[in-house]
Amino acid sequence: MAELAALWIVRHGESTANVAATAAEQSGAELIELTHRDADVPLSATGEEQARATARWLAGLPEARRPDLAVVSPYLRAVRTAELALAGTGVPASRDERLRDRELGILDGLTGHGVRRRFPDEATRRARLGKFYYRPPGGESWTDVALRLRTLLADLRRDHPGRRVLLFGHDALVFLLRYLVEGLTEAELMALTGEHVIANCSVTGWSAAPDGRLVPEIFNAVDHLRQQGARPTREDEVHAEPV
Repeated sequence: MAELAALWIVRHGESTANVAATAAEQSGAELIELTHRDADVPLSATGEEQARATARWLAGLPEARRPDLAVVSPYLRAVRTAELALAGTGVPASRDERLRDRELGILDGLTGHGVRRRFPDEATRRARLGKFYYRPPGGESWTDVALRLRTLLADLRRDHPGRRVLLFGHDALVFLLRYLVEGLTEAELMALTGEHVIANCSVTGWSAAPDGRLVPEIFNAVDHLRQQGARPTREDEVHAEPV
């Protein structure tokens, strides 16, 4: 199967849920104060400025480096990031539910402290199974998300060989694309998640090597935000995973 010429993923800009989750974790609360379902969480004012800064960065790329198409998570925070970032570029965009954030089931809206208090058996099970394979009741494991990303990558390679593709999604997807594209092991992936927090509106990308393979080019980069006068943020998603 032919390879893409380049692949990038931009994590959405800072959302109101990112801000609420950080505040809840820092205060020791059990519940995150959310006013929307996960699919409808909007960007914060900072997130909108990050997306506009990403637009200015994209507009400044040489034509040979600009994406040919974009594929976007259907969640509002990613949709709005893409709308602002792609404004005026002429890059066609489509939505794909396979780029949605990981679903947390019964743990949705809880902090790590809240999970340990309200679902201690789940905290124990997660610790035993490990982050990669643990699936909360009604939710998804990291391997579940990897499976949907595998099918998306296969479709992109089949339908857009030799094209430059830009994805807009969520932090877990950034890690899992590295796992899939670079052939990482579970241990290598989990080491990455322990060492890094994916920044809002950060860019991670791969480009085709002479032999056609996608090779890493940039990871979790936010220099474009600073250069465009936007404040980088590294707030976690509402993951509610006990440690």
